[in-house]
Amino acid sequence: MAKVHVTTSINGEPMEFLCEPSDTMLDALRGPLALTGSKEGCASGDCGACSITVDDRLVCSCLMLAVESEGHEIRTIEGLAQGEKLHPLQQKFLEMAALQCGICTSGMLVASDALLKKNPDPSEEEVRFWLAGNLCRCTGYDKIVRAVMETAAEMRAQ
Repeated sequence: MAKVHVTTSINGEPMEFLCEPSDTMLDALRGPLALTGSKEGCASGDCGACSITVDDRLVCSCLMLAVESEGHEIRTIEGLAQGEKLHPLQQKFLEMAALQCGICTSGMLVASDALLKKNPDPSEEEVRFWLAGNLCRCTGYDKIVRAVMETAAEMRAQ
């Protein structure tokens, strides 16, 4: 089968790549685009480790075909940091030890950022609901939820 040419924007940069029609966005990110921050945890959309945003909508990249990115704005974990400076969520996750093995971390951060863009003052219940699609076997979620809540408070105070 012939490869498909895709033109899109990833982390604010125009991108072009070739992919098989059956390649997932996760395949394209981790393969030809060499953006390996999104992790494959389940390949069925159940764990959230591969979370990205597509036009500011949270998506599991393992469930999206790469060809579907044509003309859209994709944001990955690599687009979260601002140059050499960590995003406030990344900093707070580090400060509060809201990560352990790292498999879920990129998805948790992307999902948390998407939440705070949509609702800069979420309740704990809203944070837990929003992150329900992201599975973590190591942390027990409490530190993650607290890190998101504290980041939200600090960002509002700025």
